[in-house]
Amino acid sequence: MSIATDILPYIPQRPPFVMVQTLEHCDADGASTRFQIPDDHLFISEGVFKEPGLIENIAQTAAARIGYICSQENRPVPIGFIGAVQQLRIDRLPAVGEVLNTTISVKNQIFNATIVNGTVAVADTIIASCEMRIFIAE
Repeated sequence: MSIATDILPYIPQRPPFVMVQTLEHCDADGASTRFQIPDDHLFISEGVFKEPGLIENIAQTAAARIGYICSQENRPVPIGFIGAVQQLRIDRLPAVGEVLNTTISVKNQIFNATIVNGTVAVADTIIASCEMRIFIAE
């Protein structure tokens, strides 16, 4: 069961640059989202969702986590920036219509910097993963 079926209040991104649809889980340690890949998305080429979309999907899952937490605390949703992507592994590119199940877990958080481990799965198969450093603008 989704925590939020309208994710836009929790992320700073707006269409056509939205790569998450529902917030499935969220707590201090991590979050998970779902995203069904539309055929008209800007990161679609030759019927598949390209690498930048997968990276941004992980980043937006992290953004949804902090946005949801901030909204629960009656604070504004912050804007974040990808500072680094490390250990990126992409086993395959997902096709139009497939559903991405993305999970991030917080590895470390110091001041305005958060390091997360992210995984993207289709069904029960992980297709991409990375470690991401995200900075929150203050």
